[in-house]
Amino acid sequence: MTDPGRTAGSSTRSIPHASHSSRFVPETTQGAATGPSQSAGSSRERSTSSEGRTSTRKAAAGSNDKSIKHFVLDTNVLLHDPNALFVFQEHEVIIPLVVVEELDTFKRDSGDRGRNARESIRQLDRLRGMGRLVEGVAWGEPVGGKNADAARRAGTGGGTVRIDVNNHDRPPVLSADKPDNRIIAVAYDLQQQGVQNVVFVSKDLNARIKADALGLKTEDFENQKVDAGRLYTGFVSLDVEGSLIDELYHDRMLSLTSLGDTPGGISPSGEPVNPEIYANQFVILRDQDDDSHTGLARRLADTDHLIPVTGPRKPVFGIMARNVQQTMALDLLMDDEIRMVTLLGSAGTGKTLLAVAAGMAKVFTEERYDKLLVARPIMPMGRDIGYLPGTKDDKLGAWMQPIFDNLGYLLSTRGATMGSGNNQHAESLSTEQRIEKLIAGGQVVLEPLTYIRGRSIPHQFMIVDEAQNLTPHEVKTIISRIGEGTKIILTGDIGQIDNPYLDEASNGLSYAIEKMKGLRIVGHCTLTKSERSELASLAANLL
Repeated sequence: MTDPGRTAGSSTRSIPHASHSSRFVPETTQGAATGPSQSAGSSRERSTSSEGRTSTRKAAAGSNDKSIKHFVLDTNVLLHDPNALFVFQEHEVIIPLVVVEELDTFKRDSGDRGRNARESIRQLDRLRGMGRLVEGVAWGEPVGGKNADAARRAGTGGGTVRIDVNNHDRPPVLSADKPDNRIIAVAYDLQQQGVQNVVFVSKDLNARIKADALGLKTEDFENQKVDAGRLYTGFVSLDVEGSLIDELYHDRMLSLTSLGDTPGGISPSGEPVNPEIYANQFVILRDQDDDSHTGLARRLADTDHLIPVTGPRKPVFGIMARNVQQTMALDLLMDDEIRMVTLLGSAGTGKTLLAVAAGMAKVFTEERYDKLLVARPIMPMGRDIGYLPGTKDDKLGAWMQPIFDNLGYLLSTRGATMGSGNNQHAESLSTEQRIEKLIAGGQVVLEPLTYIRGRSIPHQFMIVDEAQNLTPHEVKTIISRIGEGTKIILTGDIGQIDNPYLDEASNGLSYAIEKMKGLRIVGHCTLTKSERSELASLAANLL
């Protein structure tokens, strides 16, 4: 049966990519049975309802322990992350039965929403094998399966997971029989029974607003979110003695211990602190007695010393760095020991152009990689124009036009030669013909990310542009495709996210930057100055 509150186009739910339909939760009846099987069924229903009420009473009775919290999860939390069951440490996670019903509906989807729904159901089934979910199952010992380490990552102690099967009385303002209201009613009824520390967790803004209006403590699920305001930039500025800068360039090396207690950065209390310098993080050294005396260094992988960064002496496929952040970016892009680079910056900072230029130089000039692979998520800005005609390559042309723009610039007379020995013939071709020749020869490959699952990508220079439109799971899927000898570059601007279900804190690019920082084969740089044009720079700063 279709729920009137879950009709298509309904604005009451904010489940990612959800088609708003679900089934009613069957109510327990106590009518007279007409046959043995019906009698047995009614008996089981009464037993289940009774056990559900008993488990609720147990929760209320055990609520005197103020250290234990009771988290009631909305469906969209599990659709966002199936491992949400195991991230609440020693606390109790309560899953209303209507959530299980909604997971059953969403499991048929072919995208990430369906995959997460199926994995959530599998996790619940594994827990069911450990005990009765209606009474609560302790997961102190991690459950089996491919996500067995999810529980281990959750914390030192294990909590419990319980399915609530009761039909709870709702306040008059929640009289409409909608999944949102039934889920909120579970948390509301627990609180009315005197259970302390009840928390309603949802990624649906409207659901959180309604729960808060009823006096419930509400939270967003932020396990995969990062602090966008304090996102790792990849560099730090330090005021040091001038002799340390001279030592850096004279000895081509500077020990981290020589920095001593050099202050850098400001703590929330306003006191200077000594920041941790991560692997491959850049350090801008300023002479504390002479502002014009500066130096640029990078911590070499996970060693205990800094090396000077001077930037390429020659143009990288016709491109020279225009500011210090672009110098940092090129240093990471041209270092073959760094297998993953993330570049973050607003429009016009040059992140995509620098990545493509480095890729062209590595593939065609140095011949370090077999091909240049460029991929972008299929995510339109604003209203979608609908289906595109033609073959896959024809359809892809519209999405890849920004890459064609960069390739055209690099292959124009202002760019570099190919270094293949056929420069005379190359000069006779137009820019468009040269691009078509590279693509036809398989040296430059432009692909959507739609078909990347299951692939292995060895010995390639891979660029993923507009990575801010990817989820953390999609970024993980892409990076896990990387084979031996491949270097991957993620570029994006978290201020221009077109995916309606992501923000600056929850997108895959920000997540990767924070989680991968400090690894010896990973580097990051945030570009801050727009170099596209004066107008583009003004627009990026003012609009």
